[in-house]
Amino acid sequence: MPDAFRLTLAQLDPRVGDLDGNAARALAAWEEGKAAGADLVALPEMFLAGYQPQDLVLKPAFVKACAARLEKLAEATKDGPALALGAPFAGLERPENAYWILQGGEIRARVSKHHLPNYGVFDEKRLYHSADPSGPIQIGPARLGIPICEDAWFPDVAETAAESGAEILFVPNGSPYERGKHDMRVNLMVARVVETGLPLVYLNRTGGQDDQVFDGGSFALNVHGGLAAQLPFFEERIVHLDFERGNEGWRCAPGPLAPVPDTAELDYKAMVVGTRDYLAKTGFRKVVLGLSGGVDSALVAAIAADAVGPENVRCVMLPSRYTSGHSLEDAAGVAKALGTRLDTVPIAPGVETMTQTLAPLFDGMAADVTEENLQSRLRGLILMALSNKFGELLLTTGNKSEVAVGYATLYGDMNGGWNPIKDLYKMRVFAACRWRNAEHRDWMKGPAGVVIPPRVIDKPPSAELREDQKDEDSLPPYEVLDDILEGLVEGDLSVSDLVAKGHERAVVERVEHLLYLAEYKRFQSAPGPKLGPKAFWLDRRYPIAMSWRDRD
Repeated sequence: MPDAFRLTLAQLDPRVGDLDGNAARALAAWEEGKAAGADLVALPEMFLAGYQPQDLVLKPAFVKACAARLEKLAEATKDGPALALGAPFAGLERPENAYWILQGGEIRARVSKHHLPNYGVFDEKRLYHSADPSGPIQIGPARLGIPICEDAWFPDVAETAAESGAEILFVPNGSPYERGKHDMRVNLMVARVVETGLPLVYLNRTGGQDDQVFDGGSFALNVHGGLAAQLPFFEERIVHLDFERGNEGWRCAPGPLAPVPDTAELDYKAMVVGTRDYLAKTGFRKVVLGLSGGVDSALVAAIAADAVGPENVRCVMLPSRYTSGHSLEDAAGVAKALGTRLDTVPIAPGVETMTQTLAPLFDGMAADVTEENLQSRLRGLILMALSNKFGELLLTTGNKSEVAVGYATLYGDMNGGWNPIKDLYKMRVFAACRWRNAEHRDWMKGPAGVVIPPRVIDKPPSAELREDQKDEDSLPPYEVLDDILEGLVEGDLSVSDLVAKGHERAVVERVEHLLYLAEYKRFQSAPGPKLGPKAFWLDRRYPIAMSWRDRD
């Protein structure tokens, strides 16, 4: 009996719906594995369809097209190693989230997902039929048990495979990034190894898809949970892992051990990769954004420069009568440090024209937030005009704290097609700026060094829509606001819980009211990369017209 098994892992980034492109990438990975003498070339969950395909899998024509591409792939790979990849199976009632083994010119086997995640960004119970757990599949000299993604988060599917004679557990995934999730994955997979006594390979896809950014980070574990291989995060890789059979079964020989970055770097890279891939997959090469001289737009400019290169970033300063000299200087300093273009378009003449136009209707009424928002909406209008004219995707720049409490103007500074910092609370914005000033990596297309002047980070935040305006005139200090919001949003804590933590009841109640009140704004806001456990959109679904408040 052969004592060696070579597994080629293709940690790649598919495009949802690009069946020909995904099939071509799978074939290229197979060719590389064939040249390396692999027994099996494996790609992630739903690779052929792209993940997540959402309601595309409910369209029979799409599932039929996937099946046709599988047949062609099987024929194209008949002379060489087995090829394994995910694609939907039509099923009897609903499609199944399936994983296919192609070998010898035919479809040799299919495994379908049993545990269907139905939380956060996942809605698989509505989309797919839950299949029964499967036994192992013989591929070359090894028998592989294949729990698909969520199947490995529970013991039963892996145990079924082990009890049926599996010798190696192979887990294909489409697992999006979330702060702290890698450690959770490793701990759960170690549990599966300990329970079954089998080595395990965890293969994850990488790249951005809408609000989800898949971090890769694939790894292999030997019996007793020893780490045999670790692939890099947010990067495509094709790696060959060698298994050797000994007295205790199969063991993975030492493979590459990429470092695991800290949370600050992972968050920042998720924003860069999410931005880069959203642009590429929606047909944009360049971006435009309003650069105010404040910390949020400065961070967005840095992320954009790192994602697509400073030469593809247009920053626009839109000063009003309330814009300080410091803000003008700071915006210019950010653009110069990053190497981006900076255009200046004063909005004062336009604001005056709009004020005069509306004066007959507003006669006798005091100026209020309406006039403030005119400025923001005129800026939004100008930025959208530039986006239209030059084909540049408009990036919006509101952080999660502002998005949460509605401290943003609908059809104004909320205008845009993508928000890189949508899931980053204000205090994390400050921290991300300091991290980027201190660190530089090869994957960043922007320059090294201090790209966000310290004054931009340290000065009191202000929307500058009236004289001497500061954010803290309308909101609690951000360190207080963020702690309350994390409790309400991520923790689902009650008002009383937050009061017990030391916050003033009146402040908590006001923040909670603003959070619920701003739901209609978030419903119309641009997508952005998910970073934490409960991002606004699929992670948290609240009604817009809703009267309940926690006042017991």
